[in-house]
Amino acid sequence: MKQSLVIIVFTLFTTLIFSQEITSKVVDSLYKEDQFYIGTTYNLLTNRPNDLKQNSFSLGFHLGYIKDMPINKRRNKSIGIGLGYSTNSYIQNMLIQRDNSDSFNYSIIDDNTINFTKNKFSEHVLELPIEYRWRTSTATDYKFWRIYIGAKIGYVFANRSKFKGSLGELKYSNNNDFNEIQYGLTLSVGYNTWNIFVYYGLNPIFSDTAQINGENLDMNAVKIGLMFYIL
Repeated sequence: MKQSLVIIVFTLFTTLIFSQEITSKVVDSLYKEDQFYIGTTYNLLTNRPNDLKQNSFSLGFHLGYIKDMPINKRRNKSIGIGLGYSTNSYIQNMLIQRDNSDSFNYSIIDDNTINFTKNKFSEHVLELPIEYRWRTSTATDYKFWRIYIGAKIGYVFANRSKFKGSLGELKYSNNNDFNEIQYGLTLSVGYNTWNIFVYYGLNPIFSDTAQINGENLDMNAVKIGLMFYIL
């Protein structure tokens, strides 16, 4: 009886140690981080024409999946490539109007002659994020520092503009003056849940066909907000 008990205990102990080693190896071999993301940003316009002003909060919402591919043995450095979606609105005082030839005209709203309660344009974008990722994580530590730096290439598959005021309600979509391809640099820095996110657009939102008083609309987007990552 005593001998049988020793054999049983020895067998259980050996099995436990063996299973822990297997689990440890599995964790090490599959250790990845932050493959899903969701975030919100405050959107700014840079290189604005004279007298173009933003008012209220111009918001953006972002979500997607990034394939995390560790590049070192510790697995705290990686390359991330993914696919995402974002929607961005810009509330400002630039009037967009379609003329009889189906072209669009752009002008700054004169507050003395035109009243309005709503004026914005927005975009829906499919994005390809590419990142170099550094973090202080381990296979079992889910609270860590991270610095992710990279770029996003976006395809604008839909755009809209909307004015509501003394000129009535003006709604337009699929304006060809928007650049279909937009790209910029990205940076995410934070600890655990809270991460500051910055996007700096490298090319204009509008193409050369969009002008105010004969000058190109060379406005770029800068987005600042919070990004949340999920394994």
